[in-house]
Amino acid sequence: MPNLARFVLTADDYALTPGVSAGILDLLEAGRIAAAGAMTNRPHWRSGAAVFGQFSGAADLGLHFNLTCGIPLTRMKRLAPAGELPKLPALLRGGVAGLLPSAEIAAELEAQIDAFEQAMGRPPDFIDGHQHVHALPGVRSVLAEVLPRRFAQAKPYLRDPADRFASIRARGRHEAKAALLASLARPFAPRMQALGFALNDGFSGYSRFDAKADYAGDFASYLVAPGARLLIMCHPGFVDDELLGLDPATESREVEMTFFLSSRFTEICAAAGMRPSRFSELSS
Repeated sequence: MPNLARFVLTADDYALTPGVSAGILDLLEAGRIAAAGAMTNRPHWRSGAAVFGQFSGAADLGLHFNLTCGIPLTRMKRLAPAGELPKLPALLRGGVAGLLPSAEIAAELEAQIDAFEQAMGRPPDFIDGHQHVHALPGVRSVLAEVLPRRFAQAKPYLRDPADRFASIRARGRHEAKAALLASLARPFAPRMQALGFALNDGFSGYSRFDAKADYAGDFASYLVAPGARLLIMCHPGFVDDELLGLDPATESREVEMTFFLSSRFTEICAAAGMRPSRFSELSS
């Protein structure tokens, strides 16, 4: 398929639960996704890292930096005083108000990177954030301080979740959610580009996490107005008991799994003249 344009299709939340990890591994094995991000603070990371690492070189394997789910790897007296990470609204309020503890977040970022490198024997191919925390106010400044020092040579690529408003409107789905995130995250990309990091140009993948929604229709819209280096997030996986009550995306993950393993997925990509690839293969 040499004439097809390329985009990165990346699965979020590896190691969130065993069922989610199993679904992502199935898609990696089938060659249907080009990247996957791991939550290295989750208790399932250590047991799942070896099989995840088997896809090194075939897909981009990265860190899905997590500040909103589960137990941190470090002691966070201010952000997680009871030992549990805050929910997204509380983190966002703190960031907008300038009240997030930067030193604690920096130490947790370092620890989650360490956990990836210790298990995988190498740095992550990319870094993004669970619920896009990496690009939010009060957190993005920490990445701008930690990552240039940590990755002075080979730099991971980073996710820019702030797509252009014109592209968001052109897709015609989930506009409010995408526009809000774009507004909050807009300063992230230019700052990190100035520090020498590569980022995507074009971002989509928003959904309602509704198992009854038309996910195939959503996905077709993700390929509209793609930008030069489109990155699409997805949230596949199998539902297990641990997932229920832990994350807003439950049964919708199995809908995404079924879609990506179907001929409908390849047909939609072909109709748009596009195919999933690793970030290094995207046209500049």
